[in-house]
Amino acid sequence: MQDQNPICPSSSSSSPGSTQPVPDPTPLDNPVWHSLMTEQSSLALGGELAKRFPAEIGPLCGMKEPSAACYEALRSLASPGEALGLLFTEPPESPAGWTMPHYDVLDQMICLEPRDPGPSYVPPEPKFRQLTPADIPAMIELATLTEPGPFARRTIELGLFFGIFDSGRLLAMAGQRMHLPQFHEVSAICTHPDARGRGFARTLTLALMEEIRQRRKTPFLHVRSGNLRAIHVYEGLGFTLRRKLHFAVMKTGA
Repeated sequence: MQDQNPICPSSSSSSPGSTQPVPDPTPLDNPVWHSLMTEQSSLALGGELAKRFPAEIGPLCGMKEPSAACYEALRSLASPGEALGLLFTEPPESPAGWTMPHYDVLDQMICLEPRDPGPSYVPPEPKFRQLTPADIPAMIELATLTEPGPFARRTIELGLFFGIFDSGRLLAMAGQRMHLPQFHEVSAICTHPDARGRGFARTLTLALMEEIRQRRKTPFLHVRSGNLRAIHVYEGLGFTLRRKLHFAVMKTGA
């Protein structure tokens, strides 16, 4: 894919008179589970009670429900002491044989109607391009520095990723993670500290939003509830809070 200018929402997919139907958001209450049960089932490890992405893609897992039986099914998918990432609608408790070394509250945001950036919006330079497997070392380096969420060497297999480079250095990236029948997640949005304040995250998010909506899907994302700066950017693009979710890193005993 050649370098390109950022894509802004087109009149065919995001105009005020758009007739794109409003999807049922209920699957987003348990997004990892529903993505692994549907559009990303080819990547899923596990059975009818618990599923996960391969460790080389990331630690995210999903359960049919937070029951003892589902936790036991999830245990069979993990190595002893392995850190697993789980999303819950209520604050979780560690069941017997598990520890919770990390917990956070996330805003799940959804964009039903993108906002037009307006004629005065001038996309920042340099231009972006699609990232490829050759960029994985740079992607991991940036994700390690900025901590946008779980990121591993095969995360790029989850969907389309865009990046902005300057003098050969990756300054910003964003991509797709969970895919559900009516929703696609924008994820791994991050900018190098040296390049913040230049509109790169906004540019890449706009491009991914448009690509998702061109396929008649609805963009959604997750952001730490305390990250007010990022939330303000996403609100400016048309994202609104759908609900709070609870993210926990859990580990099994030896």
